[in-house]
Amino acid sequence: MIIPTNQMVITQDTVLSPGVYCLPDGIKIEGRDITLDGNGATLFGKDSRGSGIYAQHAENITIKNISLQNYSWGINIRDSAHITITHCNVRCTHEIPANTVFLDIWIPYENAYGAGIILKDVEHVLVEENDFSHQMNGLLTYHCNQLRVVNNLANYCSGWGFHLNSTSNSYFEKNSADYCCRYEPRDSRKGHIGADSAGFLIVNHSCDNKFIKNNARMGGDGFFLAGMNPSFEAVGCDGNLFEENDASYSPNNAFEATFSRGNIFHANDASNSNYGFWLGFSSSTVLEQNQMIANRQAGIAVENGVNFIVSGNLLSNNHYGRLLWSKLVPQIARLLPENITSLNWRIEHNSFLSNHKAIRIAANQDHGIHPLPESGELGLLAPTPAHHIIHDNKFESNVYVIEQADVQDTLIDGNEMVNNLHER
Repeated sequence: MIIPTNQMVITQDTVLSPGVYCLPDGIKIEGRDITLDGNGATLFGKDSRGSGIYAQHAENITIKNISLQNYSWGINIRDSAHITITHCNVRCTHEIPANTVFLDIWIPYENAYGAGIILKDVEHVLVEENDFSHQMNGLLTYHCNQLRVVNNLANYCSGWGFHLNSTSNSYFEKNSADYCCRYEPRDSRKGHIGADSAGFLIVNHSCDNKFIKNNARMGGDGFFLAGMNPSFEAVGCDGNLFEENDASYSPNNAFEATFSRGNIFHANDASNSNYGFWLGFSSSTVLEQNQMIANRQAGIAVENGVNFIVSGNLLSNNHYGRLLWSKLVPQIARLLPENITSLNWRIEHNSFLSNHKAIRIAANQDHGIHPLPESGELGLLAPTPAHHIIHDNKFESNVYVIEQADVQDTLIDGNEMVNNLHER
């Protein structure tokens, strides 16, 4: 067993001697086919600077059984492949003070926030059975591929539990990122709860990932996908699968997925939030067998959504069960001309129970409920929402069932109506 020293370089299999060690500059791993077994040792940094463990141009590296505290990043790996990180505990990495700034979801690697682990240009990675709770961020990934992230804890983070930036073809299962939330004060009495914190943040062409049986409850958002950057460039997060995740109790959105295509949401819990699903300007999206219960605004809210299939979901005790609308935003219309209005929805086999309004579809709205001026915002009107099929659903004990405003070609048939106050 080895007693670690500051700036030690590890080039072969190494087992550390148990104990607590102050290593302000951490240790470095160089080479390939190396296992670092912390054996319960704890490495302490200084002033939340630098990296506890750093590796670059490494291959077939395993890091396990080590605790790291008071660095900017606990484990920092770049330009490497075939990495395993397991049974590690990271705490007290660099954190922007809570209740201060609104987060930058587009922040580049060069300015990255602190985190338990940060990966850049790394592929074929296993991150399993680690604890990154109670700091700003759990896992940050930039330009990564083929990650497998399983059974990790990233609860009570003031930023993001799990972050994907240009990270694709990866698998996240049974991770927990509860209570990932923050507050941004804006004057003496008001502020924003959430401030773009999230259990899972997915941005900048992060595609073809699978998220299975994860918890992201009580987060600023539960899951947050952003497919357009601040420069109005399309960077869609497409083709992702979300299955059996719990993102309930968000002050904002249980699931937000905007400007993206081909995502599938199956059997998730999107309840007790402001919105269950906020999916503006997305297309070719499937929502099936999810539950959306007691959301303050809506179970599903979509602005200019195109080619959606919504099937077999439970929407109960929401203000709006499903809220669909159009709004013309010229910069977005030029970039995504197919998302010019709400178009081609198939809504079938769902249960709408005890909502104030089960379904509302409307033209030229702000947030789906505030009509814009007759000339539209900026003097422009979106094309009329069209081609919505509402078929074989159950509507029971709603105040209003279906409300439409300036909509055309809606097919409503085969639905079961039970004890609703107003059928239309």
